[in-house]
Amino acid sequence: MKQATTGTISGCLVWIIAFVVISMCILPISFMGSMFTITSDFAIRQTGAIVCPDNTTPKIRSFATYGSGPSTTSVLECMDASGNVVKEDPVGFAFLWIGIIAGISIILAGILAFVFAAPAGILIAKLFSKLKKPQ
Repeated sequence: MKQATTGTISGCLVWIIAFVVISMCILPISFMGSMFTITSDFAIRQTGAIVCPDNTTPKIRSFATYGSGPSTTSVLECMDASGNVVKEDPVGFAFLWIGIIAGISIILAGILAFVFAAPAGILIAKLFSKLKKPQ
């Protein structure tokens, strides 16, 4: 029983380490990817379905702003059938899209950590067995 408990604890520890290492690689890529795709039609449809009221169409409006320098700002507008803006969301849709992509990335990192935990555990066990051998 003690051996099974030790194996389970070490297996979980290897999975956690693999998850952290894989997440450190995947999450920055997902954040950058979500920033590049934040104004795509797919992203606007997905976030607009959550942010906009029923019977409205989500559209993105981009315009130039001048703060410390010139830049472009995007705003999600929820339009009714007659073309009137019912709701305007300057920030929420962006945070929602980044969160959706980050959530998918965390799930992917968990699956990859599960796949790579066993080979990593074997590699670590071989490394420790070589270190324990008297020479």
